[in-house]
Amino acid sequence: MPTQVIMPQLGESVVEGKILRWLKREGEPVRQFEPLLEVETEKVTTEVTAPADGVLLKIYFPEGVTVRAGTLIAMVGQPGEPVPERPYRVGHGGEIEPLEETPAVAPAAPPPSPAPEPAPAGRPSGGPRISPVVAKMAAEYGIDLSKVPGTGEGGRVTKKDLLAYIERMKLQPVGAPAAAREAELPPWEQPGTGELFRPTEEVLRAAPAPAVAPAPAAPPPPPPPPTAPTMPYEVVPLTSMRRAIAEHMVRSKHTSPHVTTVFEVDMSRVMAHYEANRAAFEREGVRLTLTPYFIMAAVAALKAYPILNSTWTEEGIRVYKVYHIGVAVSLGEEGLIVPVIKNADTYSLIGLARAVNDLAERARRRQLKPDDVQGGTFTITNHGVSGSLFATPIIHQPQCAIMGVGRVHKRPVVLETPQGDVLAIRPMVYLTLTFDHRIIDGAQADAFMSKVKAVLENWT
Repeated sequence: MPTQVIMPQLGESVVEGKILRWLKREGEPVRQFEPLLEVETEKVTTEVTAPADGVLLKIYFPEGVTVRAGTLIAMVGQPGEPVPERPYRVGHGGEIEPLEETPAVAPAAPPPSPAPEPAPAGRPSGGPRISPVVAKMAAEYGIDLSKVPGTGEGGRVTKKDLLAYIERMKLQPVGAPAAAREAELPPWEQPGTGELFRPTEEVLRAAPAPAVAPAPAAPPPPPPPPTAPTMPYEVVPLTSMRRAIAEHMVRSKHTSPHVTTVFEVDMSRVMAHYEANRAAFEREGVRLTLTPYFIMAAVAALKAYPILNSTWTEEGIRVYKVYHIGVAVSLGEEGLIVPVIKNADTYSLIGLARAVNDLAERARRRQLKPDDVQGGTFTITNHGVSGSLFATPIIHQPQCAIMGVGRVHKRPVVLETPQGDVLAIRPMVYLTLTFDHRIIDGAQADAFMSKVKAVLENWT
């Protein structure tokens, strides 16, 4: 009997996935747990594996289609076995539900319309249902949702589609009078009133013009400069990951006032411990890196200064009682992703090393699930692996702060001793902390980094 291949629910809040690429074609043999296709969500790109040995009998959706979780996307079985002609949805209890509509490939975005026309929100005429959030935004900006290209299932307009449309059209919320917008400005930004603040052109127009002789005709304007030849270029298509990174970085800079503090740390004791234990870790099948040391130091500092393990909300600062540490992992030219080590305070050094290796390896193999990259309370990015000395990383929203780790390298430093200052060679590293100035101030950030520095410099 053929085995169903169902679009998995790749996370608690993920309801659909986009089929990026089929790794097998119809009629090709497959083995159980062999990668069958790549699926992309707003969080990650991951592989879906074959549920059984056999042959890929039928593919129901082509590449580029967004499919709701629980939908039949393929069948695996033995050659000649009968399979359904049309896909269907499998309910939570295993019951078969017919599809309301056939998902379509996401259309290319059309050029912006000259002026959007307001339309009632809720469900575009003849189109799929939209979420209450999209309906509210459409009503607020007076947008006709039939003009917005949707990338959701069946062409459904998602929040991301609507935000992109608003950005292209440079729209402002309707019903916001100029006076109200001006009142939102601080006093020093509001235009002044009175004779002193009148534009010079108005003052001159109000005064009687003196009688003067007609001015000679102005010389003709010079010819415009020749147009520079167009330079050769190519357009590199934006991947979904690159778009997501761009949106997140811009939103972070617009959300949080970023401030960065830089500390210098002597890594002599950490490097001595690392060299003494690296071989023992390898015998246990664990590759030891410096990242677990920085995670343990960060957790110790978060426990000493829990205000940094937090998120800003309008109701107040939400301070978390768990320590979920995100670790940025580079995927080369594709971008980067931040898997999260949950409850990092419960791990030993070898446990953290094992967790870091596992998440990094699964990230590069596209085997992360959305839950693996959600729920972080603090982030560490080790940009020093590429030779960078220090950087000012952007906060991973909605967290309070992110710590950057530069390259550990030996250099001469001045040490104070009872006999006087001496010059010594030490393995040094620059650590940076970029923090949300709404939540903490410089003194708290520096106290946090001083704790990180003390843990690393006194490692035992």
